[in-house]
Amino acid sequence: MDNEETDETQSAASQQINIELGEKEAEGVYSNLAIISHSPAEFVIDFTRILPGVPRARVLSRIVMTPQHARMLLNAMQENINRYEAQYGEINLIGNGPQFSGFQGPDLGDKVH
Repeated sequence: MDNEETDETQSAASQQINIELGEKEAEGVYSNLAIISHSPAEFVIDFTRILPGVPRARVLSRIVMTPQHARMLLNAMQENINRYEAQYGEINLIGNGPQFSGFQGPDLGDKVH
């Protein structure tokens, strides 16, 4: 039975997933503000863009994921930031308040980052 489980695990790990990237999605969407909220069952990340002199911002994209996937995303982002900084140098944050060139600082409350 152990061999079957090991073979099954190895087979699942060796499977490839083909991911399609449509032309529209390949262009990407620029965001300089993410609003993060959560419930016991899910995390919701709303990506928006703030422009100087414009008092309103629209949500451009909403991502909903399980807490487990949110943790996996956090770990993947940390790993990629570490790789980036090893190659290009430390990413310096400018202040802790709202920024037009980056995401809001962490001191703005639990739900806004």
